[in-house]
Amino acid sequence: MDRILVTGASGFVAKHVIGELLRAGYIVRGTLRNRVKLRSVQAAMNLLASGFETRLEIVEADLLDDTGWAAATHDVQAVIHVAAAIVAEEPKDPSVVIRPAVEGTERVLRFAHAEGIERVIMTSSIATVGYGHGHDKGPRTYTEADFTDLTNMRRPWAYCIGKTRAEQAAWALASGQSMQLTTIHPGAILGPATDPETSISLGLVGGLLDGSTPAMPRIGFAISDVRDVAAMHLAALKDPESIGQRYLCTGPYMTFEDLAAVLRRHYPDYPITLKSVPDWIMRGVALMGGPVRQIINDIGNQKHFDGSKGERLLGRPYHSNEDAVLSAAESLIRFGLVKPGKRAG
Repeated sequence: MDRILVTGASGFVAKHVIGELLRAGYIVRGTLRNRVKLRSVQAAMNLLASGFETRLEIVEADLLDDTGWAAATHDVQAVIHVAAAIVAEEPKDPSVVIRPAVEGTERVLRFAHAEGIERVIMTSSIATVGYGHGHDKGPRTYTEADFTDLTNMRRPWAYCIGKTRAEQAAWALASGQSMQLTTIHPGAILGPATDPETSISLGLVGGLLDGSTPAMPRIGFAISDVRDVAAMHLAALKDPESIGQRYLCTGPYMTFEDLAAVLRRHYPDYPITLKSVPDWIMRGVALMGGPVRQIINDIGNQKHFDGSKGERLLGRPYHSNEDAVLSAAESLIRFGLVKPGKRAG
């Protein structure tokens, strides 16, 4: 059986990727920056791949340190590079996000190449596709042919910078070292959590359910279900025609209000806001930093992403946006991450 290295094994997407690989019969070696996260990985596998845990190996390796990567990449047939630093607020020091993205990608590919590994699947993002194109108003649809132009960004955004530079570095390294690279580009990743150690992206749902989001920005997202994202990594690994390709893994555009409406229909006893915030207020708040700073480039426009190429690679339809939202909500409640509550009044 092939052994596949999955970086950042404790991440929301990585856990689902590992589950897909184990169920498909692979041996998986996952990396953790610190083994303290091992328990959450084991809990996820109890749900996703029960009975296959004997084929999962965990090693320690940090994206910002060479230590451990030679051992991690030894006797591996392919690498799925998922690990990334994701923060809830725009950091005062952007390097805490950018360095792990860029240096980590370069480090993983460098050690993979040293071990003779040719095949690499990399989790990228719509952040490397739909920004810096002068798109300020109205709807626009992006495809894999589009690449973010960091020199033309309305406002700097550490995650976007890190992901874009990391992907640029990956394609350059793959070209120079004859590596077989594929990149997968999800949007706002929802879907079911596997354990209480879950993703910042599920905060979109959790914040509405528990009332901690008192009002909604007038923006939307390209929704990606984590089950589709994970399955697309496996589909790319199996399909040699995916080599050298970028794939959007994105469903239809969904506004914050649409997401809230889905939750209200199914969770009428939860304090889900009806209020929205005008764009001019959001722009003012963004200047002070915090979470709003991360969405400043989406205010006033609609970024649609054509995920049809990725859907063809997947070989089946994506989960619906409603399914992605509701499965996220159900798991957040089940794991006690959102407390049951009654609507005021």
